[in-house]
Amino acid sequence: MYKALKIGNLTAKLPIIQGGMGVGISLSSLAGAVSAKGGIGVISTAQIGFSEPDFNRNPLEANLRMIGEHIKRARKLAPSGILGVNIMVATQNYARYVKEAIKNGIDLIISGAGLPTELPEIAKGSKAKLVPIVSSLKAASVILKMWDRKNNITPDAIIIEGPKAGGHLGFSTEQLEHIDDLAYDEEIKNIIALTKDYGTKYGKDIPVIVAGGVQNKQDMEHYFDLGAEGIQVATKFVTTEECDADINYKQAYINCKQEDIVIVKSPVGMPGRAIKNKFMEKVFFGRIPIKHCYNCIKSCNPAQTPYCITEALSNAAVGNLDEALLFCGANAYMEDKIRTVQDVLDDYFA
Repeated sequence: MYKALKIGNLTAKLPIIQGGMGVGISLSSLAGAVSAKGGIGVISTAQIGFSEPDFNRNPLEANLRMIGEHIKRARKLAPSGILGVNIMVATQNYARYVKEAIKNGIDLIISGAGLPTELPEIAKGSKAKLVPIVSSLKAASVILKMWDRKNNITPDAIIIEGPKAGGHLGFSTEQLEHIDDLAYDEEIKNIIALTKDYGTKYGKDIPVIVAGGVQNKQDMEHYFDLGAEGIQVATKFVTTEECDADINYKQAYINCKQEDIVIVKSPVGMPGRAIKNKFMEKVFFGRIPIKHCYNCIKSCNPAQTPYCITEALSNAAVGNLDEALLFCGANAYMEDKIRTVQDVLDDYFA
């Protein structure tokens, strides 16, 4: 059985968050559809303005404008639903993205790809719920301690992204190669226990949400038994009619086999999980020179980066697969047809 997911004064009828996927994979269509059905829909702000005519000239302006536009579109689809944005800490101008989402009335700000130590200061005075993503007890401990000491607050919820998640991962390549030896359930229990301590201190419930390879109701109930109060799912929503990605991207998931899913080196400095394709073969044989810098990631040096992640992910979103980085979760090969958001939700709650 499941209970509604309560994050502060927000209540999602279904205890599921749709994971943020960029560039252009989870925008207003997918987020709005999940939100309308009683889950929490999430818009990825990563290069969200990529299809705008002025994106090449002024990516920051295009991105900020489209944050507001996609929040507005998703609200039309789900007027009374709960909406979040996923903003990577590694993003250049991170604070401006956070403030833009707040200005446009977003309910939750979810942040990973780095530790969101500055988020409370940036979001101060707003009603937005603050939800960091962690992959280890160490990361959770740093965030909880720092927010407590510096800002006298605690997160409204915490998302634990496990080793089977897609995109950028908070693990070393070696850990991911020995995924079964990680005893990750223990890590989850320890993070939940630590979070409870801070919840007690602040007199509030801080729900912990687990992500990464949560494939079905049985997996979900397993994490609930460990003490989680919600799940986050991303990969399974890619092959839905409502997902914002091009049909070729969706088809890549449907066509891939388990052995096609590999750990890749990302220019962001974290390993990532993706589908092996012609682009990954090119990267394996050497650096792909950068033609145009979009100034997207703080740590990126265009002279040294193995490839442009904005270009590679934008190509994925528009279906240009041979030039694309195809991020995915460990279980992407299990998706075998185009379904609807409702079908995915039924896997857990029917």
